[in-house]
Amino acid sequence: MFKTEKFTDPQAAVDRVCAIYEQNTGLLRDAFKRFSNGEVLPGRVRACYPFVRITTEFNTRADTRQSFGFVAGPGIYQTTLTRPSLYANYLVAQFKLLRDNHDVPLEIGISDLPIPVHFAFSEGIHVEGNLDPEHLRHLPDVFDLPDLASMDDRIVNGTYQPQPGEPNPLALFSAPRIDYSLHRLKHYTATSPDRFQRYVLFTNYAFYVDEFIRMGRELMQASSDPEQRAYRQQYTAFVEPGDLTTWNANLDDLPSDRKITGIAPARQPQMPAYHLQRSDGTGITLINIGVGPSNAKTITDHVAVLRPHGWIMLGHCAGLAASQRMGDYVLAHAYVRDDHVLDDDLPLWVPIPALAEVQLALQDAVAHITQLEGYELKRIMRTGTVASVDDRNWELRDHRVPLLRFNQSRSIALDMESATVAANGFRFRVPYGTLLCVSDKPLHGEIKLPGMANRFYEQRVNQHLKIGIKALELLRHQGVEQVHSRKLRSFSEPAFR
Repeated sequence: MFKTEKFTDPQAAVDRVCAIYEQNTGLLRDAFKRFSNGEVLPGRVRACYPFVRITTEFNTRADTRQSFGFVAGPGIYQTTLTRPSLYANYLVAQFKLLRDNHDVPLEIGISDLPIPVHFAFSEGIHVEGNLDPEHLRHLPDVFDLPDLASMDDRIVNGTYQPQPGEPNPLALFSAPRIDYSLHRLKHYTATSPDRFQRYVLFTNYAFYVDEFIRMGRELMQASSDPEQRAYRQQYTAFVEPGDLTTWNANLDDLPSDRKITGIAPARQPQMPAYHLQRSDGTGITLINIGVGPSNAKTITDHVAVLRPHGWIMLGHCAGLAASQRMGDYVLAHAYVRDDHVLDDDLPLWVPIPALAEVQLALQDAVAHITQLEGYELKRIMRTGTVASVDDRNWELRDHRVPLLRFNQSRSIALDMESATVAANGFRFRVPYGTLLCVSDKPLHGEIKLPGMANRFYEQRVNQHLKIGIKALELLRHQGVEQVHSRKLRSFSEPAFR
């Protein structure tokens, strides 16, 4: 049994969290193995998550330039923790900020929040799969199961109110909420959570996936060109669904037997993910979210628990302005949220601001890839409002009403996912941005037909994807503290990023 102890060394504190977590999940795994083999256990088997807590009696001493790493004021702050091996670097960084900003010890102990037996298996083992009906019936009597009451998003939504005597939240997510999303990520994308990188591209078309795969595999091939080789060496591997991993042949320490590992899935997952990995986790992940705001909400709900440093939506849109041409880019600086999937979590009266750090990175990336600057850049890119809707066939309705709304809002582009991706970025404090490409102009008689679409894809997908990758690389060069804008944080926020 671990007693609650105080630590001033962030790494030692994380080591204690790991020890508690491994002991408690190991107890559950061992008990479940015996239970599934027919052994009658003497009573209920329960193990709880580790926690971290700080107590501060003074106002924050934080650097006012920071957007995270400090608590709002005097009080007790606590959060439960899970999967510390996956989050080790993240936790060390958050613990260090707390220590530096408040000069108080970190208390590490065992909470009273049970670990569901499902979540004791990090690789998503379906614990009911091999149980006979009798064991399945008694499972809730022996083990704790996932409880939705401990997984809600009240903290991130800003609606959480601690009960009298209860600590204030130290992080945006509880441990069960994180575990739930980690398991769902594996289900939706067919890649393990530890493969995900800190910079994410979302797209709504498979054409971008095909190009990302081609580019990713090419980057893993050995190059004799010094400049090209140096660029490729920043990435260690390219990972596809099934954790199919191609290792970078440009790395001098690549073992001869590790060129390709993993097994491709028998069928594609609902939202496949692909990862250009870096050794420090700051590479690029691309996810094909498919079509519609519901998919956009689903995947961003889960990716958010990995605490990415930024995500960008790359997709196609309908151009609404007569002056736009097929293949022009739209850099979103505002959103009309006609998709409605987040209305209950983020009221429509909440503005979704453009983030200067991401906007400039996208603009600079367009200029770099297209070799256009200044006034000439306006020939192919326009900054403006993007309207996202939940009806793909909006043109078939009496569209006078939506057209009036789009006109009044100054919308210049229409899609189905961008507002949701941006709004969830705002909700989860993840820097966000949108760069769309005009693929049709339904208001002006240019609808998306097969021949026209194929020519468009051939001409623009490669360039658009390169822009997205370049923008994320520019954000990485800025650094975490610079990219995580204070616009994403309220006046009373959990300390963890």
